[in-house]
Amino acid sequence: MTDEKPTIQPGLEIPAATIQIKSEDGIDAIETSDYFKDCRVVMFALPGAFTSTCSAKHLPGYIQNAERLKAAGFDKIACLAVNDAHVMRAWGLENKAEGIIDMLSDPLHEFSTALGIIRFHGPVLGARATRCAMVIDKGILTHIFMEEPAAFEVSSAEHVLANI
Repeated sequence: MTDEKPTIQPGLEIPAATIQIKSEDGIDAIETSDYFKDCRVVMFALPGAFTSTCSAKHLPGYIQNAERLKAAGFDKIACLAVNDAHVMRAWGLENKAEGIIDMLSDPLHEFSTALGIIRFHGPVLGARATRCAMVIDKGILTHIFMEEPAAFEVSSAEHVLANI
């Protein structure tokens, strides 16, 4: 969990895992192979819902730039965190992200681990996804923007838009 280089690299297929999305109808378990196929997705991962940088900068930047991302050819915008689906939906609703960003829950960090982006974030957060952004085209990773520990520079919506 301390290796800073992700397992996933451009040109590789997104690994198979089960993620969750909560709607007003309940929680749906979704296979990553189904979610990412036949579409272009920008997915940003972060340590946790309701945490400082994630709430003040990361999620709001993708909400504010959603139209620009759609105009750049993205079919979906996704936010991935090692939080339960209830927390992800509550955070999305509080930030008015519903219908704009898919709030992907990875409660057992199965997907984050398979991607190679799981890191130990100290005794409070524990094992969480590290901050990054990815461009996925029909299930294949084309770009990855990994942050250095405690940084917020390359995974912002603005940086992704300027570098794709």
